[in-house]
Amino acid sequence: MSKVQKTVVKKSHKFVIDCTAPAGKIVDVAAFEKYLHDRIKVDNKVGNLGSNVIISKDKSKIIINTTIPFSKRYLKYLTKKFLKFKQIRDFLRVVATTKNTYELRYFNIGDSESQE
Repeated sequence: MSKVQKTVVKKSHKFVIDCTAPAGKIVDVAAFEKYLHDRIKVDNKVGNLGSNVIISKDKSKIIINTTIPFSKRYLKYLTKKFLKFKQIRDFLRVVATTKNTYELRYFNIGDSESQE
């Protein structure tokens, strides 16, 4: 009998957090990248990214590449936590634009006042 070998293919995920709208005004993209790097947990340990999670910055976008199962919702949680930490959560919201992309947008305050 011949032995059957299982080939394990590592599935990679790419997530993008787009900070284009508030980038230079109130959100420091470099500080946000460092915040994610310091706070993302892998195997219930902070700072255990290794080669499984790669965080990079491209102008005003944060790109997270993972080779392990990773939740997009966890990125939204960390983004909202960062906004609260910088005390700008009242002005920005996190919106899913595509399957693997979040975008920071301003709240539409002017539209709600004109409707009344």
